[in-house]
Amino acid sequence: MGAGKSTLGREVAERLGRPFVDLDEAIAAEAGMTIAQIFARHGEVAFRAREEEEAAGALGPGPPLVVALGGGAVTSARTRALLREHATTVLVDVDPATAWDRVQGGDRPLAQDEESFRTLYEERAALYREVADAVVRTADDTVLAAAGISVGLGLLERLGELVPGDGPLALVSDSHVAGIYGAQAQLSLGARLVSSHTVPAGEEAKTVSVCERVWRELTLDRRGTLVGLGGGCTTDVAGFVAAGYLRGIAWVAVPTTLVGQVDAAIGGKTGIDLPTGKNLVGAFHWPARTVIDPVVLETLPERERRQGMAEVVKTGLLAGEPLWSLPDAELVRRCAAFKAGICLRDPRDQGERAMLNLGHTFAHALEAGSGYSLSHGDAVALGVVAALRLSVEHLGLDRAVLEQAEQALGVTPVPADPERAWSALALDKKSVGGSPRLVLLEALGRPRLGVELPEADVRRALESLIA
Repeated sequence: MGAGKSTLGREVAERLGRPFVDLDEAIAAEAGMTIAQIFARHGEVAFRAREEEEAAGALGPGPPLVVALGGGAVTSARTRALLREHATTVLVDVDPATAWDRVQGGDRPLAQDEESFRTLYEERAALYREVADAVVRTADDTVLAAAGISVGLGLLERLGELVPGDGPLALVSDSHVAGIYGAQAQLSLGARLVSSHTVPAGEEAKTVSVCERVWRELTLDRRGTLVGLGGGCTTDVAGFVAAGYLRGIAWVAVPTTLVGQVDAAIGGKTGIDLPTGKNLVGAFHWPARTVIDPVVLETLPERERRQGMAEVVKTGLLAGEPLWSLPDAELVRRCAAFKAGICLRDPRDQGERAMLNLGHTFAHALEAGSGYSLSHGDAVALGVVAALRLSVEHLGLDRAVLEQAEQALGVTPVPADPERAWSALALDKKSVGGSPRLVLLEALGRPRLGVELPEADVRRALESLIA
């Protein structure tokens, strides 16, 4: 009681695009009286019976919901079992003094004096901890929990306890990351770890032959979990290998780069490249857990950090806040929560998730035009600038937004073949009949999807990026 579950629940429901149910409000509406009146006329036992049935209805078959449980709902063993089976359950953390300040003087039947209120709090605390999959304070925390994402300093040391289940584990990492964090990860995973596998660093890992080798090496059964430790390319490969092995086993993403922590390891997209293009083969296979430890960014080379900042700036533009100015730990948490919310609303990329392609149409074209010598992060940075320039020209975006992004990204034109780049842009997955469909920005935090512009303008924007 008094934790703020209803307020937080409504905000989270809006973030996830799901209906919201407040259990107490639903019970009162069905009974045609307040909770206090139900207690007074029928007693607490009758109320708990109604509460259990209402919880069972909310947690049963049907579309996903955000449900605010009453403070005593978890005293029901049946409700606790349903939560374990059907829900991600978060405990909204609040100290008893704050909770009492919020509820005193009201009509809540079990909050009429502070001493009994505090006693009730202590009696229920163990049950709250038992059912909670995560402890949260904010909507961002809750969205991350719903997506199975843990963000925190020092989490790599606790990796073993964060990997769900009790089956065997296999670790996949590239040789560079394995040399820095492999021993720590292996130690943390402990006796469950049955094998370790090394893949090449970067895009060289994202090939059919590398996946085939790892598939041949794996000895996991269907209870097993594959752990992908490394940058975005490594987690792309690990997720795809997990999606295909034994027709799909669980996997855990442990991103060690900034681009991985704010983008690549979030949302369930996995994939590998073909000679004809990047990420042309893949699967939607959401990680059972994503473990993000911002501490590992301390060993990140400046070049790799710059790659990740392109995605951070992109995310800030979409979220409507300069997230790139935050300290690392908060920057990562906010970016991860923003992307997680979008991906939970559109898990198979059939709608608004397309906003995350801001700048990527140009980026993919530049990568192809450079013969893939241009890094993805640098290409995204340039692509975002091109998209913003077109947004200023065609959608009336405030030029100050463009200038702010240009300053944060610090981009300069790069060598590339203009014709090859343009051909790749016309073949982009979002193109229709060879005509690009762009993600642009009307204003900070207001993307517009599927924008079609005159070919000459798009081509001019692309060529402005090429030295």
